[in-house]
Amino acid sequence: MEIREATAADTDSIREVAHESLVASYGHGLDERVIDDSVDEWYGDELADELDADDAVYLVAEDDGEVVAFSQCYLTGKGGVTGEISWLHVHPDHRGSGVGARLLTTTEETLVDHGATRLTGKVLALNEAGADFYEHHGYEEVDGRSIDLGDEAYDERVFAKYPGTEGEVAAPLDPHEVDGETVYVAFDESDRGSQAPFYLAYVDEDRGDRYGYFCGNCEGFEVTMDSMGRVLCNDCGNKRRPSRWDSAYL
Repeated sequence: MEIREATAADTDSIREVAHESLVASYGHGLDERVIDDSVDEWYGDELADELDADDAVYLVAEDDGEVVAFSQCYLTGKGGVTGEISWLHVHPDHRGSGVGARLLTTTEETLVDHGATRLTGKVLALNEAGADFYEHHGYEEVDGRSIDLGDEAYDERVFAKYPGTEGEVAAPLDPHEVDGETVYVAFDESDRGSQAPFYLAYVDEDRGDRYGYFCGNCEGFEVTMDSMGRVLCNDCGNKRRPSRWDSAYL
């Protein structure tokens, strides 16, 4: 078993593993059309370019020359780097052999080497095995949200781990005045953008109620999301394509 950085030559294998893994993990609760459309959206023609992005970390696990698993991660945040494990997919034919655990360990080490002090992972609540996987490897559930897939709403669970630290490492909230209202920007919670990250903003310091997005490129709040989950800054054109089922990131 070899674990290495993904290259453009791996794109077809990544798409195949992602599709089979999603069907195995979510096929009992999601229409396969939703899965097919999601794979096309996330792992389409732009995948090769994304593999070369400075803030993206893709690792593949190869067995006898065949890609059987991969992890898809992003380095985000300000005032403390977060390693976001967007997906960790293992082909169903290779589950139960320790591939996922080995890939997760190497992924964590790689993210820490890139400066991450906080690691996060997300799974839909209907994927109990995925939640158990993170908990078994030292992650704690820290958040949850509802997301829309097609005409249905599903719960998503968020897990976090703080490697090499004794407690939570979180950037302080940065207050901003927007139309006479104080809005708090969380620089340790972000999503990738084409020009700079989008940071989550809250209406309270407890991060209980979400306000929207703060654009890290132009430092503005004129950010919208369309029905497909694409985020766009109306002031500077910074944009983000979804890489997972995350329509709740509004």
